Amino acid sequence: MSYTESYMDMEDLHPIDIVETLAEHHEWEFDRIGDDQIAMAVEAQWRTYSITLAWSAYDQTLRLICTFEMEPPAEKMPNLLDALNHINDNCWAGAFTYWVEQQLMVYRYGLLLGEGQSAGAEQIDRMITAAVLACERYYPAFQLVVWGDKDPEAALQVAIAEAYGRA
Repeated sequence: MSYTESYMDMEDLHPIDIVETLAEHHEWEFDRIGDDQIAMAVEAQWRTYSITLAWSAYDQTLRLICTFEMEPPAEKMPNLLDALNHINDNCWAGAFTYWVEQQLMVYRYGLLLGEGQSAGAEQIDRMITAAVLACERYYPAFQLVVWGDKDPEAALQVAIAEAYGRA
């Protein structure tokens, strides 16, 4: 039985309990910060991403933030912000932002649920996977803008281009 099938008959499971089970299944490092919040580290090709999911019962939203450190020189900030605008035009399920004080690139997504609705394990797993894939896809573009002296449009072409094969 898959890990998602074990949730089929459980309608009242707390979303963070589901996330914890997913983290255990994928063998991700995680810390259950509280009843409504969990933080974990997900290793990918380019780097390890810090992911936090928090449940808000008030507005029935499961919030995800996926972060990675980025310390651009001050003179690169205008190009980085321009790249963020271009990248967000291509992101339909979430959005990137840069937190200057923390020096973090952030991908955010909120899963809005109506009264009586619940998120399933497959849906939450897909949400986490989509966040990591978005970060992986655009990470090279951010690096090219900040450290490779590429203009945002040229850097974005790297992220948009389809990769064929593996080096």
